Amino acid sequence: MIYYVEDDMSIRELVLYTLRNTGFQALGFEDGKSLFTMIKAGNIPRLILLDIMLSEEDGLDILKKLREDSVTRKIPVIMVTAKDTEYDKVTGLDLGADDYIAKPFGMMELVARIKAVLRRTDDDNDDKEIYELGPVSVDVKCHVAKVNGEVIELTHKEFELLLFLMKHPGEVFTRDALLELLWDYSFTGETRTVDAHIRTLRMKLGEGADIIETVRGTGYKARVKI
Repeated sequence: MIYYVEDDMSIRELVLYTLRNTGFQALGFEDGKSLFTMIKAGNIPRLILLDIMLSEEDGLDILKKLREDSVTRKIPVIMVTAKDTEYDKVTGLDLGADDYIAKPFGMMELVARIKAVLRRTDDDNDDKEIYELGPVSVDVKCHVAKVNGEVIELTHKEFELLLFLMKHPGEVFTRDALLELLWDYSFTGETRTVDAHIRTLRMKLGEGADIIETVRGTGYKARVKI
């Protein structure tokens, strides 16, 4: 889930629309108060897009609070602002922002920045060694996948695909997003590569194949409950 704090409703809705149509789940907030209300309720996002120029509390003050709280300290934050001065950029980064993008920005540039930050922070923060979902388990350190305790033979890319989906249960990823994240390329028509790997992966998972769900017209996700 990505949270976007922006008091301009038209900009907020456009960004949320783009994120949802590129495989992300996203919610918008008009101020820091509503953001923290959601977080205090236990709804922790994977990343926060935070505008600096807000009508109430400004984004830099919100960022400072996020970094001072042990619950939110490690949430990746990308600062979004109409200001393009070196001072704002340096201040935001010094306070712990993970990246910075100035308005006006292209939607695809924003999506690319988000993906880059998520790849970097997921790698930095991931100290979990074993992921389990239904009858399927993946041992990251030993590079072993099992179904009902039995080892299954996977190719390197099949293992990466399975591990990636299991790391983000319930989150929908488009075929294009998976291509960019796991194959590092995106070409029209090449989404069949993803479909082919999903198909062989399901065959090898056997009784555990149901952990991978096809989201019609969008892509794939790992089921939250099996």
